[in-house]
Amino acid sequence: MQAYRVGGAVRDHLLGEPAGDTDWVVVGATPEAMEARGFRAVGKDFPVFLHPETGEEYALARTERKTAPGYHGFTFHADADVSLEEDLARRDLTINAMAEDPDGRLIDPYNGRADLEARVLRHVTPAFAEDPVRILRVARFAARFEPLGFTLAEETRSLMRAMVEAGEVAALVPERVWAETERALGEAAPAAFIRVLRDCGALAEVFPEIDALFGVPQPPEHHPEVDTGDHTLRVLEQAARLSPEPVVRFAALVHDLGKGTTPESEWPRHIGHEGRGVPLVEGLCERLRTPKAFRELGVLVAREHLHFHRAAELKPKTLVDLLERVDAFRRPERFEQFCLACEADARGRPGYEDRDLPQPGILHTAREAAAAVEARPFAEQGLKGPEIGEAVRRTRIKAVAEALGR
Repeated sequence: MQAYRVGGAVRDHLLGEPAGDTDWVVVGATPEAMEARGFRAVGKDFPVFLHPETGEEYALARTERKTAPGYHGFTFHADADVSLEEDLARRDLTINAMAEDPDGRLIDPYNGRADLEARVLRHVTPAFAEDPVRILRVARFAARFEPLGFTLAEETRSLMRAMVEAGEVAALVPERVWAETERALGEAAPAAFIRVLRDCGALAEVFPEIDALFGVPQPPEHHPEVDTGDHTLRVLEQAARLSPEPVVRFAALVHDLGKGTTPESEWPRHIGHEGRGVPLVEGLCERLRTPKAFRELGVLVAREHLHFHRAAELKPKTLVDLLERVDAFRRPERFEQFCLACEADARGRPGYEDRDLPQPGILHTAREAAAAVEARPFAEQGLKGPEIGEAVRRTRIKAVAEALGR
């Protein structure tokens, strides 16, 4: 019985990156032997155990065999006769198929270290094609490692395209798609996730609303990049600069979905795309069962981003209306998220990335002035119910006008 450190912990150590959770593979053991040593079984599909002191995961070395479509269609064999090399062979990428023995010696049967040094994401064996989740995982690793110079091996890209053409992506369940997407949105370069999925054809399967944006033109005087899909990726990149929150980055990603439904006869203009985008965001979130916060912010940004951009032109009354619609007084943290996603939209154009933008300052000044108006003085004057609300609103409009000099 021998335990080996495997996977991400080994990879990140060699990269000099902070390591996350440490996973272990145990060779030469049985479930009974693990439990006899105090390990607690937690695996549902195959034997995984928690260390009685550290709580780290220890999995028995295993092999797998494809028996049906999708990522659930596998049978697993975990026994004392399964070797470490056999276990590593079932992993997705060579950089994740390395191990260390208790003395720190590297075990690297699939040349993961060479790919790590060459900054290449490469599949381990042709068995990669049996699990469609690996397409999402490779795209997520691209989102994590692109800033370090990693690129996708051409043979892996070709294999992923073949998987899409074979219909494997259709077997992905919404929960798994969202889990990988949310993690990718939290990585250093989330736009790489979308680029890799589009490059292999998977984007049209898992995010058809986003895929539809590519090839759709916009007015060049406002959008030098012209292509809406290109703009969307630029906006996502700017959102990653402005905020580490996946929810802000998601809202930036889906803000222009309505442009994918504009009739070609109306191109390059997209009048009314904000309203058309709302049901598309709602449908995407319903399909992938996203958390409520992602749905709410995504809808707000899709519906209201044009008003953000026009903040310098809006009358005080219209600004107060906007603040009320985005619930800025009761939920200041979401108002901040809304502003960040809209700012990313404004900056997601060539030449606009580092410009001074007046809109965030205008909206924050307006909110601060309006939020300072309280209902208590009006109640003390004898006003009741709707009268108080109307008096507060009138006073907020006046306060915003004074704060902005309008």
